[in-house]
Amino acid sequence: MPIHLHPTAELAPRVMLPGDPGRALLLAQELLEEPRMFNHNRGLWGYSGLARDGEPLTIQSTGMGGPSAAIVVSELIELGARRLLRVGTCGALAPASLGELLAVREALVQDGTSRALGADGRALPTARLAAALGRSARAVTVVSTDLFYDERAGIEAAWAAAGAHAVEMEAATLFALAARHGCEAAALLIVSDLVLPTRARIDTEALRAAERRAGEVALAALA
Repeated sequence: MPIHLHPTAELAPRVMLPGDPGRALLLAQELLEEPRMFNHNRGLWGYSGLARDGEPLTIQSTGMGGPSAAIVVSELIELGARRLLRVGTCGALAPASLGELLAVREALVQDGTSRALGADGRALPTARLAAALGRSARAVTVVSTDLFYDERAGIEAAWAAAGAHAVEMEAATLFALAARHGCEAAALLIVSDLVLPTRARIDTEALRAAERRAGEVALAALA
């Protein structure tokens, strides 16, 4: 049995994966009819229920970073998850608008977790699921890294020069695990920060609105 997830409701084959437990609660309230708590162990809130399209859906938070995401995703797959869609945030390294939705077409591997899982250079989402997201969000290359506060001089500019439009922490891990287990996976990201050329941060109200939009786009892609 899984060690970190303690299911108290039935797991759906399709799962949305916000990092933030608060976002998991918001999406459950927005998208599920009579959501039931799926997991609350270790503060990794998750919910299951029927979605607006009439099909079962689980929304499970992963925590921050590749190692935490790897634990949660591995246990979800063990329990029977087969379609996994990250709904997270990112920092833009190229022109973008705060609150904009980005569909990940590939993740540059700059994190240790996905490398330990066998990813090399670039990790890819499942083509069909990524294409479904791309109908409602701009498809971009991102870089997955381990550090939220990265003080290495020039690192963001180097990532941008390598073709990354945004930086985040979990997509490469998700893609690597899904490929290893024969599952579908993709990622939809909200631009919560502008990193280059100057820094800016989305306000709380705008982030909540973007989270609701992201939930609708993610549900449509999973349908």
